[in-house]
Amino acid sequence: MTSTPWNVRTTENPLIRWLGRRLTVLNARHPWNHNAHFHRWILRSVPAAATTALDVGCGRGDLITALAGVIGPGGRVDGIDPDPEMARLAASEVAPIPQARIHRRTLAEHAAWPVHAGCYDAITMVASLHHMDLDQALNQAKILLRPGGRLLVVTLTMPVTTLDQLWDLGSAVTNPLIGLVKHPRPARGPDPAAAVPVADPAWSLDELRERAGRVLPGVRIRRREGFRVTLLWQKPAVPISRGCASR
Repeated sequence: MTSTPWNVRTTENPLIRWLGRRLTVLNARHPWNHNAHFHRWILRSVPAAATTALDVGCGRGDLITALAGVIGPGGRVDGIDPDPEMARLAASEVAPIPQARIHRRTLAEHAAWPVHAGCYDAITMVASLHHMDLDQALNQAKILLRPGGRLLVVTLTMPVTTLDQLWDLGSAVTNPLIGLVKHPRPARGPDPAAAVPVADPAWSLDELRERAGRVLPGVRIRRREGFRVTLLWQKPAVPISRGCASR
């Protein structure tokens, strides 16, 4: 698929801009959390016998709470986020969950501790991968996973090809329809998700596939609704020690 200079997200075409404004109004009236929408996919994809999980860029901690329910009372779920406000909110959210811990740190800082190597049965990244250096983040997650563990990513990509643009158009049209189903009553007040730190992706889907494939052989990457892309990779199962110290 060849690249195209036209971009549905940035075009100045007056008709597209008008439609975009109308869709923005509809989205504001019937908002839905694009990231939480994929929590069910993540929970279904966590290995059945998982006892440890790490959520990278945990935000307010909603996924930590859900993962703790899957891991069970004898397991452990760590959440990391470098943003002080997000880490504070997450710590408050998971305070009643004894197996959950929140750390204010980056993935690189967490991976720098040798005790964390081969520690996690599941590592999740929801709308956080595009905030980091792609190759470094994937390599760090690879190190942190236990053999047989899974990396589960929900991310954004930059539209470059014609197919990318068409998929974006499809997401733009279906976005308010999904909102009507999930949130049929018009919203009142500000959207709480608006306070979450955001960043634009720096790589396209094709680039993500190419670079992730070099680091994670056999990785599965799919286009999804809500402008999202999912990535699933399972680390080959070779026996090593299952030690996992807490730091």
